[in-house]
Amino acid sequence: MAEELHPAEHGYRCISSWLPSWCPTSLSQLKDAEDKMLKAVKTPFSRQDVPISNGNYVWTIAFNAKAHPSLPPQPQSQPQPHPSSPQPSLQRRPRPPLVLLHGFGGGVGLWAQNLDSLCGSGAVYALDLLGFGRSSRPLFSVDPQGAEEQFLGALEEWRDRVGLEEMILLGHNLGGYLAAAYTLTHPHRVKHLILVEPWGFPARPESMDQEKSIPVWIRAMGVIMSPFNLLATLRLAGPLGPMLVQTIRSDFKQKYSSVFDDNTVSDYIYHLNAQTPSGEAAFKNMTVPYGLAKRPMLDRIVQIRPDIPISIIYGSRSSIDSDSGYTLQKTRLDVDIMVIRGGGHYVFADQPDDFNQNILHILARLDGEKDERRERRMRGGREG
Repeated sequence: MAEELHPAEHGYRCISSWLPSWCPTSLSQLKDAEDKMLKAVKTPFSRQDVPISNGNYVWTIAFNAKAHPSLPPQPQSQPQPHPSSPQPSLQRRPRPPLVLLHGFGGGVGLWAQNLDSLCGSGAVYALDLLGFGRSSRPLFSVDPQGAEEQFLGALEEWRDRVGLEEMILLGHNLGGYLAAAYTLTHPHRVKHLILVEPWGFPARPESMDQEKSIPVWIRAMGVIMSPFNLLATLRLAGPLGPMLVQTIRSDFKQKYSSVFDDNTVSDYIYHLNAQTPSGEAAFKNMTVPYGLAKRPMLDRIVQIRPDIPISIIYGSRSSIDSDSGYTLQKTRLDVDIMVIRGGGHYVFADQPDDFNQNILHILARLDGEKDERRERRMRGGREG
């Protein structure tokens, strides 16, 4: 059972007056839909709005989190160290927390099949990006760099309020793009960067000849994006919106069929995206036709500090181009690429067991490297 703290009023979250009142959604319905998703998670956790500047909040769920001012205490599954325990220098220090950033149109509930497994080895935080889910939905800059900086500023304020010195940062889709951008601007806060099917890496073709080589599905996305926000059709459908999600994204029911046998997932996706299109509008301002980034990450990620390892995970059946990952791997020896068989773009939901094992392997490798450094220090001390 999760402990939840929620401010009484969130004026900034009120649905804009222009949003059709006939949409069968509300903030309380989004909360209920998330609750149903998180019932699949058996490990105790806490959840709360973490306050940042300008009256905004970042909705957060936390597992094995240390006590700090912003999150409530959690039930302890492990005994606390006794005062007479060995000195800290002789104990194994916990790894940095794993922080999960969802993709475009997503929320914390989409990690429902991953959280129990991932939190078994240490602290895990999952948050709704600013402008999405149950986080604040403020106005974003129309300037692509300004919008990106708002996302990153919110993440940095969140980190500071939660009290994390460093973290293992994992992002999917848009979350991967923002995770990479955050690592560029705050390298001392990221121990390891994990990109899952990241969006926004390839550059826009410079000539029409190159443009003709763009896959048809990307061109179609560009046509859909140009006149409206990406999910405007869902909101304009009003009472038909939930049925529209069930029809168009019927694949999500299959992705989560091991934990839900009803419309739990499609209801959650609907309520996530029937609210004020804040982060959605920011995302649109960050893109050019065909859904490519105005500020491509592949041109920038090479500047990430060389001592920060990068892992990239793709699904073997995804339509996302993995060439960017292999291009990056040619310039950085520490880039590890994993392809999960049978996984699509939502690889963490398509093949949750394989995905979880890959992440746990990365975490174990970090622990092993830490133990090796600790052993070297101890040997050096004895020899001295």
